[in-house]
Amino acid sequence: MKRAASFLITVYASVPVVLHLFPWILGHAIFAHLLRLPFFVDLDRPEDVLNHTCNFYLGTEEGVSVGVWHTLPASKWEEAAGKSPEWYRGTLGDGHPVVIYLHGNVGTRALHHRVELVKILSAAGYHVLSLDYRGFGDSSGEPSEAGMTSDALYLYKWAKTQSKGSLVCLWGHSLGSGVATNAAFELQLRGSPVEAIILESPYTRIGEVVVIHPLAKMYMFLPGFDSLLWNILDKNRIEFPNDKNLKFLTCPLLILHAEDDNVVPHHMGLTVRRVFTHCTRHRSRLGNNTTQRIRLK
Repeated sequence: MKRAASFLITVYASVPVVLHLFPWILGHAIFAHLLRLPFFVDLDRPEDVLNHTCNFYLGTEEGVSVGVWHTLPASKWEEAAGKSPEWYRGTLGDGHPVVIYLHGNVGTRALHHRVELVKILSAAGYHVLSLDYRGFGDSSGEPSEAGMTSDALYLYKWAKTQSKGSLVCLWGHSLGSGVATNAAFELQLRGSPVEAIILESPYTRIGEVVVIHPLAKMYMFLPGFDSLLWNILDKNRIEFPNDKNLKFLTCPLLILHAEDDNVVPHHMGLTVRRVFTHCTRHRSRLGNNTTQRIRLK
């Protein structure tokens, strides 16, 4: 019994030291990309879990290939039988809106709740492009904030080219909300603002979620542990700053956030809404939609 207690105490006390020596561990914990749930699903065969869906890959950078599922509007299910990826690609220009789904951490594009959302969007008449960022699922490479944002941008530009003028919307869930606003911010800077963005369970910035995680709370009484986490995030260049990005966006925004969310607190969704609303009203009073810094009171 004493040995077991001593072992647990040693493990507990070693965590801050291990994080300090190996800061990459925190990044892996945030992305949780190595948990490739669900097991035993062949991502190259989306038809096992989703109808009228094809799998394809895009080379977003040299040496990086990301997997994408394209799910058609449900009304096209009969036409889709036996069709090739090239045929699917051609349908993106049929006038139906396109949703690019940017999922949260853990698992792949085949995770049950993600598949169920895609079914709902398909039934509503949308094309859905479900992306596994680099390092997730069957996509190559290692995840990073910059890399995941680059993957989303590449898919967005590809979809815009294929859609022939149809609306293309970014839908970011949880961790993916930061990917979505990062991509939207980059597009805004380039003078091609995204047409619409939907944020499901958005946070202010990812560090605010990390420091309130139950495992992190176990160590918060230790002097400097809070600073250690923030320093590691800074070293790993992991920020996903929804609150900063939304100050500059001029596109239509929809925020979805459950009041009983036990991962990303509901108040964070309210905060990002307040940031966006305040800055939008400020730009309206100025009579322009240019990207500029706006100080919140």
